Amino acid sequence: MAEHPTTSWQAMQNGNVFYKQQQLYTLDGKLPSIGDCIVAGCRNGGPLALMRDTTKMIAIGPATPMFAKSQIQVYSSSGEGLMLLGWDQAKIIRFGWTGDERLVILNEEGIYRLYDLQGDYIQFSLGTDAGEVGITDARIHENGLVAMTGSLQLLEVKGWEGNKPLTLANPNLSEPPAVWTLIPPDLTISRHVEVLLSVEASVLSVDNLEAVDQRLSRGPFTHMAPSPNGKSLALLTMTAMLWVVSTDFQRSLAEFDTRSVVGAEGLVRQVEWCGNDAILVTWDTLVLLVGPFGDTLQYFYAGPTFAVTEVDGVRVIGADTCDFIRKVPESSVSVFRPGSTSPSAILFDAWENFHNRSPKADENIRSIKPDLAAAVDEVIDAAGQEWEPAWQRKLLSAANFGKSFLDLYNPNDFVNMGKTLKVLNAVRQFEVGIPITFFQYNYLSPGHLISRLTSRNLHLLALNISSFLSLSPDHVLKHWASAKITKSKPVVSGTGQDAEMIGDEDVSRAIVEKFEKLGGASVSYAEIAKKAWEVGRTRLATMLLDHEPRASDQVPLLLMMKEDRLALQKAVDSGDTDLVYHVLLQLYKRLPLGEFFRLIEDGGSSLAPASRLLQVYAREQNPEMLRDFYYSDDRRVESAVLSLEEAKRMKASYDFLSCDTAGRRPPQDPTAKITSIKAAQKFFSEDKERSFEAKMMDEYSRLLTFQQTLKKETTDKIEFFGLSVDETIKECLLNGMSKRADKLKSDFKVPDKRFWYLKLHALTAMRDFEGLETFSRSKRSPIGYEAFLRHLVEKGHTKEAVSYVQRCDANKRIDLYVECGEWVMAGKECKERGDRARLEKLRASCPNSLIARELDQIASTMK
Repeated sequence: MAEHPTTSWQAMQNGNVFYKQQQLYTLDGKLPSIGDCIVAGCRNGGPLALMRDTTKMIAIGPATPMFAKSQIQVYSSSGEGLMLLGWDQAKIIRFGWTGDERLVILNEEGIYRLYDLQGDYIQFSLGTDAGEVGITDARIHENGLVAMTGSLQLLEVKGWEGNKPLTLANPNLSEPPAVWTLIPPDLTISRHVEVLLSVEASVLSVDNLEAVDQRLSRGPFTHMAPSPNGKSLALLTMTAMLWVVSTDFQRSLAEFDTRSVVGAEGLVRQVEWCGNDAILVTWDTLVLLVGPFGDTLQYFYAGPTFAVTEVDGVRVIGADTCDFIRKVPESSVSVFRPGSTSPSAILFDAWENFHNRSPKADENIRSIKPDLAAAVDEVIDAAGQEWEPAWQRKLLSAANFGKSFLDLYNPNDFVNMGKTLKVLNAVRQFEVGIPITFFQYNYLSPGHLISRLTSRNLHLLALNISSFLSLSPDHVLKHWASAKITKSKPVVSGTGQDAEMIGDEDVSRAIVEKFEKLGGASVSYAEIAKKAWEVGRTRLATMLLDHEPRASDQVPLLLMMKEDRLALQKAVDSGDTDLVYHVLLQLYKRLPLGEFFRLIEDGGSSLAPASRLLQVYAREQNPEMLRDFYYSDDRRVESAVLSLEEAKRMKASYDFLSCDTAGRRPPQDPTAKITSIKAAQKFFSEDKERSFEAKMMDEYSRLLTFQQTLKKETTDKIEFFGLSVDETIKECLLNGMSKRADKLKSDFKVPDKRFWYLKLHALTAMRDFEGLETFSRSKRSPIGYEAFLRHLVEKGHTKEAVSYVQRCDANKRIDLYVECGEWVMAGKECKERGDRARLEKLRASCPNSLIARELDQIASTMK
């Protein structure tokens, strides 16, 4: 039968407050001698890390477990060994724990590592400057650390992601402080870390902005300890006076002379807080609890102890036991305090009477009927505060008894408490060794507790708790899968080229089946596959990735694994254009160009979308890459077209660039354009079906070369480059280069008709009508003379056009005269032809009466 809860209560403050020493575990020498070790404890029932103190002489014997000075051993609170770390780096300056139970080890070179409970670590540095001057001391809190350099500067690291250290305000120290501590940023008003340094008789308060001297006169101090809520600070002076002040140093809260303690021998080992109300002072065999009004309680141990401050008490680890000292919660005092008349105490008494079949049960219930709901709630809370399962059951039974008399009562708190206590009792077992209290459990959340179980590889217990609390098992499954991959070892089957790793299929099958069975739908297989790849099991990683439904998670890891073809295939199958581009660009940066193109070409139709996307991208962003791609794939026509597009872009840049003040356009690069055209001709010539295009490219390159020659002959005054054959001939005629025009006609086989038209237009534009007349009589016109007339009329030269009417067909002369505005000559032509009817029509449509009279005269002379 478990002893009554009040058996271990000890009163303070005239019996108004009680403290309790709860034995959590019996250690029986499982730990090394704490007095010979440097110890760091993790809060909230976490593990202990011990390293041999090399400054102390030790006696080596078979009775006490011992370890080398270069090792750190990690134990649970129940004394079970969790991890043994060998250390081969520079001297360790400080080690401590993060909030998620990772061990932080900082050495004198500014290198710090974060170890999980499986011995895996990640490493970061405080920077080269810190490494050069060295690190002399440090303080570690759950979410960061502050290190003191050899130059007595303070560096702060926020978080555990390897962030760059920040230099705090310069405290201007001439020597290291006697003692120092810090208040974590989540407990300060400024939300920045605050460092407290004991310097001479005072204390310096240092943050990221300033260093403030608090102007105290009772220092120097040997111990400094901030309370868990960051509002109070415990100081121990050189004269062994315990002084408690507010952290802003505006109020003195308490004083106590530890020299008056009977049985205290030697130096004080630790000053720690028991919750936020009392302070624990330890010597080698004595633990003293000092209350806020100077009341004390003494606890004796067989040897040196180590105390860990908790939010609701203090954990004391000795040679034989692990104890938890805390203030008895109000709900427990209300229920169990002798002589208590509170409703909760009466309710518990009523349940006991009911259990003993006493009629007083009904009388008790009736007496507290108005306060019964509150009494039930208080009894439920008291059940959560008890350590022994027997008393938990009694209190929950009492609460259940009480709520049966209530008409309207929400049972959620009762049910949740029952579930919570089952979880707490499970993790408090010595095999697990997490002595977490109900208050700490609520402070941290159930998910945090499950993470702590997985970090110990207690996956089955973590899964059961997750299922019991209706929490997602994804985190547990992910950690389990990673641990399974790490611990399982593949077996080599066969030899030489036939050798292959077996066992990967079994591991992959086990992981997939477990996930499907337990519903880990949101667990990313990619994360687990990455773990497999990190331990060198690429085949297993690939097999796991096949079950990953999200291509965006598959592809990056496949690229890291250099499974290039598979990564590209997965990206194409996903239909995500951005993802395909991501893979292509990554491969383009990493692979040799030929290997990159070969990868795409060998993919065939399955990678055709990737090939098309690559071409689209290269056409807009990297034409050089597209040219290489076409060449490697032996695409002659596409290569030729690409060369033409480049030549076209050169022309476009010429056409649309702004002109200068004189209206001249910037010059082109003729050589580059000719080179592009010749390259296109070469590519076309290599394809038998593209002989026509090859011939056209050859002629175009010759034309451009000829245009360069013309430009040089005109001393760059006339821009010929880029013009068509017709435009070049016309430009030659306009500038008096008729022989060059004739040569162009001959070289490029310009038809006579087109040449005559070009020359007609050029001479008309020059208003060289005599030359035009001479040209028209040089030989029989292949375009006739009506073209001359109509062009002259179109350009407004009607008088010059009249001379060409007689050379045109007789049937059209009348209309041609009219087009030239010569109505009278048209009438004469009618007379010569004897066409009176046509003359009458001219008379009817003539523009004015003067012309009409002249036409009448011509008509009157006709027979």
